[in-house]
Amino acid sequence: MTLAIGFLVFPGFNILDLTGPLAAFDTVSRDRSPRPYRLEVLSEPGGAVASSCGLPVVTLPLEGRSPDLLLVVGGRGVDRAAAVPQLLAFIRDATAGRVASVCTGAFLLAAAGRLDGRRATTHWRHAATLQRQYPGVRVEMDRIFIKDGPVWSSAGITAGIDLALALIEEDLGVEAARGTARDLVVYHRRPGGQSQFSALLDLEPPSDRIQAALRYVREHLHEALSVDRLAAVAHLSPRQFGRAFLAETGQTPAKAVERLRAEAARPRIEDGIEPIEAIARDVGFSDPERMRRAFLRAFGQPPQALRRGRRAAAA
Repeated sequence: MTLAIGFLVFPGFNILDLTGPLAAFDTVSRDRSPRPYRLEVLSEPGGAVASSCGLPVVTLPLEGRSPDLLLVVGGRGVDRAAAVPQLLAFIRDATAGRVASVCTGAFLLAAAGRLDGRRATTHWRHAATLQRQYPGVRVEMDRIFIKDGPVWSSAGITAGIDLALALIEEDLGVEAARGTARDLVVYHRRPGGQSQFSALLDLEPPSDRIQAALRYVREHLHEALSVDRLAAVAHLSPRQFGRAFLAETGQTPAKAVERLRAEAARPRIEDGIEPIEAIARDVGFSDPERMRRAFLRAFGQPPQALRRGRRAAAA
C-alpha cells in the first residue's frame, strides 16, 4: 500500500525543514515496488511558494487533498501562516492518520488545536514561547522528536530527518530506516529522547529573576539545589517560581538542573582523565547511577559509552 504524505509549506518556510524529511521518504521509496510513499508539497493557494532563503517550491493547493500523513514544516513565516484561517482549518480538520511538525511547524499544529493536551517539541530557541502561547501543550524542549499517539513533532532543522527515519521505521521496519540513513550519509538515527544542542547553556529567559536563578544554578552545581532555594534567589514563592521557570524556559527547575549538570560533566567524561564517580560528585549528582540516567536522557548514551567513543575517535 502506498501512503500519501503531504508536506505543508507557506511563504517564508525553512527549505531544510522540507527537503530533509522529503529526501528521507524519497530515498526509501526509490527501489521499492510499489513505492511505499507518494509525496506532495502543499500550500494554501498552490503554485510557487518562496522559502525564507528565496528558493521557490512548486506546490499543490490544499483543496481536495487528504494525505495519510500531514507534515507541517517551520520557518520564519510561521506567524503569518498562523493568521491564515483556511490553512489552520485544513490542519484542524485533516483526517490523516498521523500529523507531524518540524521545528516551528509545531506552532501551526498548536494553533489548529492538534497539540491540546499532548506532548510536543520544537526548536529549543522557540520552546518557551510555544509553552507560553499554548499552555495546554506539554512542551519538552529536551527532545529530538516526540510521538504522542498519532501526533509527532521534532526539533529544529535537521531533526526533521530523525523524525522521518522514525516514521519510516514504524511503517517499514528498522532495516529500511537504517538503509535510508546510510544512503543519506547519516551516521545513525538519534533516539527521540536525546537532547537537542546545549540549549540551557545559551538560553536567556526574558525576566531578570529567572536569569538570576539560572546563573545561580551554573555557579552552584555541586550543591543541593531545591526549588525552595532557587525560588529564594529569584525572590518568588516556590509555586510562582516553578510556573515562571517553566513558562520562560520550557523546563521544570529539576530538569534544568539535571541537564546543566550533565552538560557540565560531559567534557570531563570525554577527556577520560578523572574517575566517573568523582565527576558525578563534583557536578552535583548524588551517585554515578543518577548521572548515568541523566546522560541517557540528555545524550542518548551513558557516560562510559561517550568516554569509549571519544577514545576510539582519538585512536
